[in-house]
Parts: sequence; structure tokens; C-alpha cells
Amino acid sequence: MTGKLWQNALLLAILTIVFNIAEGLVSIWFGASDDMLTLFGFGVDSFIETISAVGVAVMITRIRNNPDTDKSRFEITSLKITGWCFYILAVILAAGAVLNLVQGHKPESTLPGVIISLISIASMLGLIVAKKRLGMKLSCPPLIADANCNLVCVYMSLVLLFASGAFALFHLGWIDTVGTAGIIFFSLREGRESLERAEALK
Repeated sequence: MTGKLWQNALLLAILTIVFNIAEGLVSIWFGASDDMLTLFGFGVDSFIETISAVGVAVMITRIRNNPDTDKSRFEITSLKITGWCFYILAVILAAGAVLNLVQGHKPESTLPGVIISLISIASMLGLIVAKKRLGMKLSCPPLIADANCNLVCVYMSLVLLFASGAFALFHLGWIDTVGTAGIIFFSLREGRESLERAEALK
């Protein structure tokens, strides 16, 4: 029974990886084509989340096969890379946001942002519930922690939904900058938490 639960946990990790890659590709494409910085940053964030998700998949595989083994260097390194990538993303988005304000830039369309954010919220909430249930059954704090990290993705999706919906209603260019600021805030938060988790695993 426990083996089946670990198999389900690995499946959830793989689903997270696949979803983040697909979400990242679509978001970056529409973010770039519609000149929407919030959506573009959201897409890059999805790829960074993929690095963390791969680390979680490796962790689940290790625990399932050898429960008594220590944390692997790969798991720690993936968290460090994830953390620093979030910081770099925050810097790039901040520079882009300032440039957009100076130039008075407005996105061409934010409809893709609305659709993508709604899909992301529904998908991530499903993954969070499933991961927390499995984490409790397996007494696996790292799996529960991963579910809590996915909750930050929901917050980012809400930021994207707000920015996309507000621009669609009011057509004010600075709303995209406000949304970008929200993505920056959560990127910095996730970066810090990833580095803290890496230190805790040492």
C-alpha cells in the first residue's frame, strides 16, 4: 500500500513538471507577443518552478527506493539554483517594469493572461490538495512543503488574473506594472524560501 502511495506522489511530481513546462511555454509566448510583462514573468517563473519540481521528483524516488538514505546533492543544488533564479527573475522584471513606466507602455491584449491564470489556479489547487493528503498519509514533510510552495503559484496566478482582468476593463498601462510588482514580490519570497530549504537539507 505504501509503495502505491509513493508511486502516486511521484506521478504528482511528474504532472507538476509537465504542467509547469506547458504553462511556461504558453505564458512566455503570449506574454512576448502581447507585450504583457506580468504574463511573461509568470511564464519564466513556471520554468523556475520546474527545476524545483524535478528536485522533488528525485527526492520522492530516493525515499521510495531507499528510505534511510541522506538527502542527495542534486536535491540541495536544485533548490539553490531555484532560489537564485527567482532573484535574477525579480531583477529582470523590475528593470522591465521601470522601462515600461518610462515609455508609457500598454499591453496589446490581456485575455490570454485571464485564461491562463484561471487554468493555473484550478490545476494548482488540485495538486495542492492531492500532495497534502499524500504527504499526511506518508508522513512526508517535504511533500507537504512542496504543496505549500505550490500555494505561492496560486498567489501568482491571482496576481496575473487581477492584472489581466483590470487592464481588460480599464486599459491602463500601469496595471501591468502593478501585476509585475506582485510577481516580483512572490519571486523574492520563493527565492528566499528555496535557499532556506536548501540550507535546512544540509
